[in-house]
Amino acid sequence: MSYEHSRTQSRRDCSASVPSLRTWWWQLMDCRIGFVPLPVLVLLSIVLTFTATRSELSSQLSPMIALLGICSCVCFEIGNRIPVFRSIGGPVIMAMFLPSYLVFAKVLPETMVTPIVTFWKATNFLYLFIPCIIVGSILSMDRKVLLAGFLRLFVPLAAGSVAAGLVGTAVGVALGMDVFHTVFFVVIPVMSGGLGEGVIPLTIGYSSILGQPHGELLAQAIPAVMMGNVCAIVFSALLNTAGKRWPHLTGNGSLMKSTQSELPPCDTEAQPLSFDVKHVAAAGMVAMCLYAVGMFAEHNFGLPGPVVMLALAVLGKITFVFSPSIEQGAGTVYRFFASVVTYPLLFAIGIVVTPWQKVVEAFNLPTIMTIVATVATLMTVAFFVGRKINMYPIDAAIVVGTHSGMGGTGDVAILSASNRMQLMPFAQIATRIGGAITISGALLVLAWIY
Repeated sequence: MSYEHSRTQSRRDCSASVPSLRTWWWQLMDCRIGFVPLPVLVLLSIVLTFTATRSELSSQLSPMIALLGICSCVCFEIGNRIPVFRSIGGPVIMAMFLPSYLVFAKVLPETMVTPIVTFWKATNFLYLFIPCIIVGSILSMDRKVLLAGFLRLFVPLAAGSVAAGLVGTAVGVALGMDVFHTVFFVVIPVMSGGLGEGVIPLTIGYSSILGQPHGELLAQAIPAVMMGNVCAIVFSALLNTAGKRWPHLTGNGSLMKSTQSELPPCDTEAQPLSFDVKHVAAAGMVAMCLYAVGMFAEHNFGLPGPVVMLALAVLGKITFVFSPSIEQGAGTVYRFFASVVTYPLLFAIGIVVTPWQKVVEAFNLPTIMTIVATVATLMTVAFFVGRKINMYPIDAAIVVGTHSGMGGTGDVAILSASNRMQLMPFAQIATRIGGAITISGALLVLAWIY
């Protein structure tokens, strides 16, 4: 009897240990670094490191998703676990600037960096991210609030830009900088709309007017763009923290204050629909269609492609072109890209288009103080002007702050730091149109002077 009893007890202990071991493993799988399960991250790290050391790491889509995913999630966790730093955009700063430094310090091997650069240039997946974010956020917004926000945004944007130009110039001159350099190589580049669409065409115009080599002029202007982007990230994160303390000042991603009477009394978008992956796929194709039309307009008529895409999405939304199922799917597309794709994108940006030397060059006291004063004035004026015209002041300040970022990449970083990716359509207006107006005005003034 004792032998049978011991065998029965042994079976019970074994059967009890299996669920216990399974539960422990499931808990470990649910322990995530960013969005990657911890065991998956460890295994992928070993495999990718071994592959890179043998110079066999491919720039194809699958290994790049794995590499950018685990690296960006580690950077996110580092930035998110440092007290105080996490409140000023630590995760975004770490995801974007740590890889830039690691490339500069040659900590990341060439066998890992080169495939990322090749992948970026071959796919340019920033222009997959931005259409999905813009179209997804627009189609999932309330129509009346969307339209009112676009019309009113230009008021704080214009007021903030003028005030920032005046204050930034005054601070630079007071700190001993030359007026010409302060205006045309610090203040204007900060608000030019980024690199590709901003400071590069700006300095090409400078080169044509001044008769100086474009490369030298670009090298003078790039540090201001880099530092302005960092300031906007930090200030936006601080505003996000302020919004948690004073919730009446923020719409948490809504730009316009609205009352119940301002909303559509009976709108099909208010009717909930069951989730269907086909709705998501349809919304994704809508985003790609609008992007393709925007690029067609840019190549054939000289119109800025992202702005055309943005305008078409807004027009389609307010004229009820898209069905409720597509609008619901667009919201899912937006949430996926905002929550999952953002940090891998920022990591790639840090590797490819954020040279650490240029960031370091911006760190001299007069230039830093001038840039800080410019960005702070831009966002402060937008805060108070937005409040006067019935906008949420924190959200208005953050959107206008993207005017001092690095174009589309800066918009992603700034809105990520403030947890307001749904404001991307308004950020694109501030960046693209605000930058275009700034560049045009600067070149007209420079041509008049010379």
